[in-house]
Amino acid sequence: MEIGRREIPIVPVGGTIRLGQFLKFAGLAESGAHARELITSGDVQVDGEIETQRGRQLHGGEMVTVITETLEQTVRVG
Repeated sequence: MEIGRREIPIVPVGGTIRLGQFLKFAGLAESGAHARELITSGDVQVDGEIETQRGRQLHGGEMVTVITETLEQTVRVG
């Protein structure tokens, strides 16, 4: 899928996964602690809405975006 001219990578997970785990699996967070920090800081969006629940279940198809001062990256849950 593309937004503008960027292609959005799909990260296959093969079922449901919690948001914190997905951030680590997709390489958007370095560790569980880093994932927790990103989420509690309001730096993570799921389908365009800020998500503050690390345990949110992702089922596939969601767009997960991390926006910090040094990074803006979007991936689709596969």
